[in-house]
Formats: sequence, structure tokens, C-alpha cells
Amino acid sequence: METTSEAIWHAAGREQTAELARLLAEWSRPGTVLALDGDLGAGKTTFSQAFAAAIGVKAVVNSPTFTIIKEYEGLAMPFYHMDVYRLSQEEADELGLDDYFYGEGVTIVEWARLIEELLPPERLELFLEHAGGDARVIRIKGIGEPYAAWCEVLNEMGEQKNE
Repeated sequence: METTSEAIWHAAGREQTAELARLLAEWSRPGTVLALDGDLGAGKTTFSQAFAAAIGVKAVVNSPTFTIIKEYEGLAMPFYHMDVYRLSQEEADELGLDDYFYGEGVTIVEWARLIEELLPPERLELFLEHAGGDARVIRIKGIGEPYAAWCEVLNEMGEQKNE
């Protein structure tokens, strides 16, 4: 039985979204996979940029909408940034995504639900939702370890914030 856990992160603006990205970057190791989803303009690329900066990527990170996959060098490990919005399941299957998912770096997949069958069984899913103005609600689901444990820590942090 696979371990799962869920958490909710409330971001009043970009800085709180970036705070979550920095926290997850700190916990990440080679082979970490973050699956991002949400409406257009919900902050997926903003999150990815903050995450990349947190792992030491010096290059400008922008959405790989037309290139599909961009690779960056971070301080401790590579960063693989994917946007699969324009791909069919079959096209995505031909890209050899497992080389990234199980490689030496950390992977963020934007629009991940479109290739759900190809994602590793253990991953962190984040769904970003508009909550008025710059505010966002980020629903997080950790599937397997260490991701389920990450959600538990985020829940504890949320409880402490609300006390």
C-alpha cells in the first residue's frame, strides 16, 4: 500500500508561493519529481522559477512551452523543467522522460495531469488555484516517500502559522 498525504498552502502573493518553492527545493534530492497543475496564469512558472533559484540555477528560467524540456545546472544538481501542455500522451511517451525522472536532477512537470500515466509512482503533486488578486491556494499531494512526509511537515507548519 502506497503512502499518501495531503496539505494545503495558502499564498497571499508571489512571495508566499516562492517560500513554498524554496522549502521544497531544500528538501529535494536527485530523482525528485514535482507535478504541477492549475489554470492558465495560476503561477506554475512563477513557482518553477523560485524553485530553480533556490537550487542555485543562475540562468533565466522561463516556461518551456514550445521547447517542451529545458535543462539547467543548479549548484548541487541539474534542474529539468518540462511543459507538456502541447504534447499528446504518445508524443510524451517517446521523449524518454524516465531518464529525467530517475536521473541525477530534480524535475518539475507543468501540466503534469496530461501525462499522468507516464509519471513516476512516487511524486509530489501541486495544484495551484487563483484565490483573488495575487493570492493562491496550492493543494499538495505527496504520493510515496519522502513526499507524504513532506506534506505532514507542511501541515504542521500550517497549524503553527494559524496558532
